[in-house]
Amino acid sequence: MTHAIVIGSGIGGLAAAIRLARRGIHVHVYEASEKPGGKVSERHFDGFRFDAGPSLFTMPDLVFELLDDDLRFPLDRLEVITQYFYPDGTQLAAYSDVQKMAEEVETKLNVPATKVISYLQKASTVYDLTADLFIFGSFHRLKNLMNLKSLKTLLNFRRLQAFRSLHDFNTRELGEKRLVQLFDRYATYNGSDPYQTPATLSVISHLEHNLGAFIPEGGMFRITDSLVKQALRLGVEFHLAQPVRKVVAENGRAKGVWLDSGFVPADIVVSDVDIHRFYSSLMPDLKRLTKIEKEERSSSALIFYWGMKGTFPELDVHNIFFSSDYKDEFRHLFQLKEACDDPTVYIYISSKYTKADAPEGCENWFVMVNAPADTGQNWAEFVAQSRNNIVEKLERMLKRKLSDFIISEEILSPPEIAKQTGSVNGSIYGSSSNSRYASFNRHANFRSDIQGLYFVGGSVHPGGGIPLCLSSARIVDGLIQEQLLKLKQ
Repeated sequence: MTHAIVIGSGIGGLAAAIRLARRGIHVHVYEASEKPGGKVSERHFDGFRFDAGPSLFTMPDLVFELLDDDLRFPLDRLEVITQYFYPDGTQLAAYSDVQKMAEEVETKLNVPATKVISYLQKASTVYDLTADLFIFGSFHRLKNLMNLKSLKTLLNFRRLQAFRSLHDFNTRELGEKRLVQLFDRYATYNGSDPYQTPATLSVISHLEHNLGAFIPEGGMFRITDSLVKQALRLGVEFHLAQPVRKVVAENGRAKGVWLDSGFVPADIVVSDVDIHRFYSSLMPDLKRLTKIEKEERSSSALIFYWGMKGTFPELDVHNIFFSSDYKDEFRHLFQLKEACDDPTVYIYISSKYTKADAPEGCENWFVMVNAPADTGQNWAEFVAQSRNNIVEKLERMLKRKLSDFIISEEILSPPEIAKQTGSVNGSIYGSSSNSRYASFNRHANFRSDIQGLYFVGGSVHPGGGIPLCLSSARIVDGLIQEQLLKLKQ
């Protein structure tokens, strides 16, 4: 039986462990933290439960294909994906039904419904052209480029809008400032700047609006919990609070890993740690590390977990309170790397769906603003300033005194994100996509010079976010299947 070691138990690592175990491979998962899940975790305090990290679920089939039938959890497609609040008082409901969404935009923003429908059709086309090569496959392998689907992508490359920024594309296609801001926001789904990132990222709006956004029964942590149960059922062995110190390769083959307790041999090593950390610590490689450091880090996040005494009927599960100057907000985020006076505020309230997440008559507010990567800022000052700005903004827009409602609070800042998840500088998605070449510069899921060494997770191809991390595990599974077939021949 082949032995495999998975380093890290984020979503990508868990998915890889399950896929390998299904192939009859004996899998050991070594996790530095005391619990599995990585960023998809949860917090409990004062009677409140919070999803601690990702809060929106798309492409659920990527999870369900990993699970036995009895471990597949109930989930609902959200009728209203997000409630948007603008500084001028405009409120807009982003419906999951495209026609209804288009009609809402026409009613609230006086933009013809056909513009939204056309935009999302173009986003769907981008997905169709890129999915096999850039999401579910690896363009790092020549054979993946030499087929009809890849040829179709290359022949239609102009339609990907790779040389135009997302903001410029949205401005041309949609025109209306508030609607442009709504679709610019999708750049933040992988920690990027809409004024720099390629318009190809319009594909994210397709995942949410055309394919649907969902909420699992029991919250986002249900994903982690189900994957762990599946892995255990398949015989995967978890070693928590046991960090890997070194990865060993000899004569072009992975050999195993060093722990504090000694060396553990393996035929296959799958890394689910930040690729920067991998080459700075686990397998030091100055040349590769230098190349990675040339890429701009993605944004991080500042999160306030608020237990709220009282309810807010005007809010939904997902809510966005936009800034009045979006471009200046991203200037603070990526150029100045400091707090913005008027940040866009995201509020996720899972208790709107799962009542048990908050005591009766209360709500659990996951309040997040985008934050720069940690470059040594005074984070105590940053947190205090941001909190004041957030409270002032929400009180003004909701017309309520929040201090009368906040009864419990915990805070997660970029340095703590780095410490808890291993994300270098607290950058949630590794490198940003603030370059037309960013997708091509992401590290491959394999090393051509080291057989048996593979990479999954948000810092490598195809990128960050739950669907892409799951896809990275699917890609690695295919690569390992090829390796095993060669060994049998």
